[in-house]
Amino acid sequence: MKTLCSMDLGIAGEGKIHRNLSVSKLVEAALSRGEGRLSNTGAFVVETGKYTGRSPDDKFIVDTPSVHSEIAWGKINVPIEPAKFEAIKAKMLAYLQNKDLFVFDGFAGADPKYTQRFRIVNELASQNLFIHQLLIRPTDKQLETYEPDYTIIAAPGFKCIPEIDGVHSEAAIIINYETHEVLIAGSQYSGEIKKSVFSVMNYVLPKMGILSMHCSANIGADGDSAVFFGLSGTGKTTLSADPARKLIGDDEHGWSSNGVFNIEGGCYAKCINLEREHEPEIYDAVKFGTLLENVIIDENGIPDYHDGTLTENTRAGYPIEYIPNAEIPGIGGQPKTIIFLTADAFGVLPPISKLDNDMAMYHFVSGYTSKLAGTERGITEPVTTFSTLFGAPFFPLNASVYATMLGEKLKETGANVFLVNTGWCGGAAGTVPRMKLKYTRAMVSAALSGELNDMEYELDPIFNVNIPKSCPNVPAEILNPRKQWTDQNAYETSAKALAMKFAENFAHKYPDMPENIVNAGPRA
Repeated sequence: MKTLCSMDLGIAGEGKIHRNLSVSKLVEAALSRGEGRLSNTGAFVVETGKYTGRSPDDKFIVDTPSVHSEIAWGKINVPIEPAKFEAIKAKMLAYLQNKDLFVFDGFAGADPKYTQRFRIVNELASQNLFIHQLLIRPTDKQLETYEPDYTIIAAPGFKCIPEIDGVHSEAAIIINYETHEVLIAGSQYSGEIKKSVFSVMNYVLPKMGILSMHCSANIGADGDSAVFFGLSGTGKTTLSADPARKLIGDDEHGWSSNGVFNIEGGCYAKCINLEREHEPEIYDAVKFGTLLENVIIDENGIPDYHDGTLTENTRAGYPIEYIPNAEIPGIGGQPKTIIFLTADAFGVLPPISKLDNDMAMYHFVSGYTSKLAGTERGITEPVTTFSTLFGAPFFPLNASVYATMLGEKLKETGANVFLVNTGWCGGAAGTVPRMKLKYTRAMVSAALSGELNDMEYELDPIFNVNIPKSCPNVPAEILNPRKQWTDQNAYETSAKALAMKFAENFAHKYPDMPENIVNAGPRA
């Protein structure tokens, strides 16, 4: 097997390079270094400190000549000068001198025709454990000739100096698409590593003619694939972990002419209020080899999943093999059902509605949800947001690139599209309970089975979506949000307020969108 030394990474000094250690060796190293504790199930538990979620304001893309005209620059894709990138990189490498480092060489993209090779260099053994479990693990034979396409260096202990380094805080996540490098400084939140890989794939895959998607996916016994779009906290992981279907992946996928494939080799599940009764697959995946972030455990190592003291964004990272009905490798056929997940804090969107292709395109580019507490720094209560493609922070190219691809896929496959509200209905967040998971599961099951395809529908006059009049195993009275509100005037006011937000967002972001798609949205 090829060896790897510190000089290969551009790092001088006498520190040891631990390359592709086994799970047990990584856990042993993390324990000996005092990075965390073991839970009673054997999961490794860490606290990530100041950063308990992604820090979108600290993300940058290096503005180089070869990518300048391709990137959709703006509030999300923020440029940084190449000289600043090189200066930060030099200081990070100097910081890492003489430190023991942990390297994982892995794959992103389960379909070998579109696989990219990532080398992850970690200051912390626990973060290396995380990415070892989250990416696709090469065989010993594959490692013999392994050469990375991209290298990511993650050093939580290195703090940037904003006024010198040209960044916004002590943390920085910087992607250089030209040199195929990513720097992650100042944050121990492992999601930054995972999403940096995803951001790279969202640049690479469209150039291969592949639609990259922020979604989960599963497959039924008859080979019927389904795709679940949604932002963090809307239920992608929960709803795709279905005992009646095999899980292709829980968060990131590509859609080729042959079908869908998982970009990752693991899952990153929210575990606030995790209970075995409701999410047995995720609950049982929290075992040896799993990394738990910011979960409170007692002196006996027993987790309290209901304790959000450190953050509501508690997380579990584990290999997809820990899900008993995972589809290995993560490849499925053409999807028959597409589900857009949203968590509506206004409480006015229907629990489920059917969309035609124009409606689907409208809601895909709108990407409405309420950001839930803890998924990003500073989010402590639901905040209305419109995130293009249900994942705007991770897509570097113009939204039209991905949207056009989805439109073509819908026409080619004839897939049925549903909008599912996993948030609140019948009142705003805080005034009524969140939608019961058992009802959401029943609605999704009916969509996947085809039972909703021929159901009788009524058009919502404000949101312009088709609401089923009945659904198996769901009380009919909860399907129409208007009927759940006791104060009809309050409903009208709230519904029209949200419809206006849709219209304002669409007019601002997509002024050149075709009229048929504009007219498919809510009517303020």
